Amino acid sequence: MAIWLNKDSKVIVQGMTGATGMKHTKLMLGDGTNVVGGVNPRKAGQTVDFDGTEVPVFGTVKEAIEATGANVSVIFVPEKFTKDAVVEAIDAEIPLAVVITEGIAVHDTAAFWAYAGKKGNKTRIIGPNCPGIITPGQSNVGIIPGDITKPGRIGLVSKSGTLTYQMMYELRDIGFSTCVGIGGDPIIGTTHIDALKAFQDDPETDLIVMIGEIGGDAEERAAAFIKENVTKPVVGYVAGFTAPEGKTMGHAGAIVSGSSGTAQAKKEALEAAGVKVGKTPTETARLAREVLAG
Repeated sequence: MAIWLNKDSKVIVQGMTGATGMKHTKLMLGDGTNVVGGVNPRKAGQTVDFDGTEVPVFGTVKEAIEATGANVSVIFVPEKFTKDAVVEAIDAEIPLAVVITEGIAVHDTAAFWAYAGKKGNKTRIIGPNCPGIITPGQSNVGIIPGDITKPGRIGLVSKSGTLTYQMMYELRDIGFSTCVGIGGDPIIGTTHIDALKAFQDDPETDLIVMIGEIGGDAEERAAAFIKENVTKPVVGYVAGFTAPEGKTMGHAGAIVSGSSGTAQAKKEALEAAGVKVGKTPTETARLAREVLAG
């Protein structure tokens, strides 16, 4: 009952010994995540004590994988070092790399995304500038609060971190199979379409909630994919109905030009594909309840 992350996932933390990495490693462990190591070349061979759980530090991702069998890396390194960290994860062929860091230069993201492709896309990248991924009750990788929902049968994919949290909370009584925050930068790894396909193929996800935002055409492309490939019900929300035209809003990818990329245009594209779209997150949660109730 999950996509990409479950109770058997073995997680390493690149940047674990930094302040942010330490804070969130402790929280991830508290949520039951199987954190098996950290990576910091300057502190290789040391261990870090998280309330009685000793986590070893390795010099490289490759060494961490060889020693622990890790299959997920979460990256908390500063933005100027993120490209090298992701490239290292790709070279080690770790199946999933979750890039939490924000403020990464678009050129760097383009470079490591292209590098992953050149290496055969053996590493799925989620992010950057994202909250991560959680399979409630099993594993939590990133910065998503682990105590705001429970396991269930809704799949959630969202560009926005805070709206990920709100939707999880609004539907906490029903619960989620997996929640994926893909980030809102102009270039990201995993897309709405990737998550939609995975949830469509997951036998224990009954309904998909998709959260988008103004700018670009990712939601329109997702709508076309849903029309052709998704048989499960999809409920959507597009942030930015009140955004002024031509102004960059929040995420680097959220800029509107003319009618292209507007919340209304995205709403219409999704509705044409059979997606019920709410005007607010709360209305979207209500629509999801109605669909599940039949």
